[in-house]
Amino acid sequence: MDLSRVIVGGFVTEKAERLKGERTYTLRVDPAASKVDVFKALKEYFDVEVTSIRVMHVRQKSRALGAGRSFTKRHAGKKALVTLSSKSKALDLAQFKAN
Repeated sequence: MDLSRVIVGGFVTEKAERLKGERTYTLRVDPAASKVDVFKALKEYFDVEVTSIRVMHVRQKSRALGAGRSFTKRHAGKKALVTLSSKSKALDLAQFKAN
């Protein structure tokens, strides 16, 4: 997998912001990416030291509108909870540097 396309973006929720204080970042990743791909992409493009990575699938959240129609409130995808080591610098997704 192309490592420059592994990390899609970050999550902006109350829980994600609270976890940043514990050096845990919530990232939106490509559905085909594995833990190894996320680890390599963070090391190569953001130069951070990762302690642990937890990857999970996010299910689609839909709501029925009647007459066989539905409304999608959240799209399916994949997210990763990345914990950085204490001696690593903070993760800044805006500082993406392609080699």
